[in-house]
Amino acid sequence: MQACIYGLEGPALSDDERAFFKDANACGYILFARNIENREQLKSLTDDLRDISGRNDVPILIDQEGGRVARMRAPEWMDFPPMGVFEALYDKAPSSALEAARVNARALGLMLADVGINVDCLPVLDVRQQGADQIVGDRSLAGNPLWVASLGRAVMRGLHSTGVVSVVKHMPGHGRALVDSHKETPTVTATGPELDDDLFPFEQLNDAPMGMVAHVIYTAWDPDNVASQSPTVIGDIIRERIGFDGFLMSDDINMEALDGDAAERAVRTVKAGNDVALHCSGKLDEMQAIAACIPAMSTRAEMRLAAAMAIDVDDERLDFAECVAKRDELLALA
Repeated sequence: MQACIYGLEGPALSDDERAFFKDANACGYILFARNIENREQLKSLTDDLRDISGRNDVPILIDQEGGRVARMRAPEWMDFPPMGVFEALYDKAPSSALEAARVNARALGLMLADVGINVDCLPVLDVRQQGADQIVGDRSLAGNPLWVASLGRAVMRGLHSTGVVSVVKHMPGHGRALVDSHKETPTVTATGPELDDDLFPFEQLNDAPMGMVAHVIYTAWDPDNVASQSPTVIGDIIRERIGFDGFLMSDDINMEALDGDAAERAVRTVKAGNDVALHCSGKLDEMQAIAACIPAMSTRAEMRLAAAMAIDVDDERLDFAECVAKRDELLALA
């Protein structure tokens, strides 16, 4: 299995994409707004990706957070609030906030599972920091590390209750970045002790099935490499200190925080210790270049992936409408 997750160009596979994906045996796929029109089309697309891979549990990812980051949009689907809305309720009634975050995530998971999507790149465990770039902003659950960890656990539970796998991001913490890593390379100059707050939510959720690594330089740990391409950050901080042994992917390697062409970025990302690189653009020529040089997934990575895709689904009876109604009732308390 190839150590890369790929995007695709449009709402249906082209003949060239179909041939490439069959040959490449990619780890999985990620979907964006350009791939989504309506329920019937989206379910057909995810069925097609499963057929091509030959794996019923092939990861099909999406960034469906709510607020600014949502690929499935109204009027076809309900719009969800940004994750930051739960902070105000947590300040007044923590248990109510946790339940609101959980049922909101369950509703998200039910919506995704209905169209064959089985991985959501959520929860965002970045601790919100004053003065930082707004690329995180209200995507963050809170500015308090303990609150982020507690609410993040609730989000994870809600997704998993529907069979949708969670991805904690952006390890080891994107909340201090002063620039948007989509556009340039952020450098965080905080000291090791100052970064304890950033690590705390990830340490508390180190049993998460999947994690995503930020394209951010942390001078306290590795002044020369972004975390996603740093063996030091991945090995010493994420795997050892945080204690994360789940399936690990980079953030999108098309982001401008990285240097080099797509193939160079992908190879450096995997060599640094990620289980896979995440390539989102859907550009076939870039995917072909990556496939020509990226290694196969390691045996350990395949084991991590299998474990991640085998999360337990509970027998909760709350349906989509009930979850949304319960969330709104609880949020009204704030």
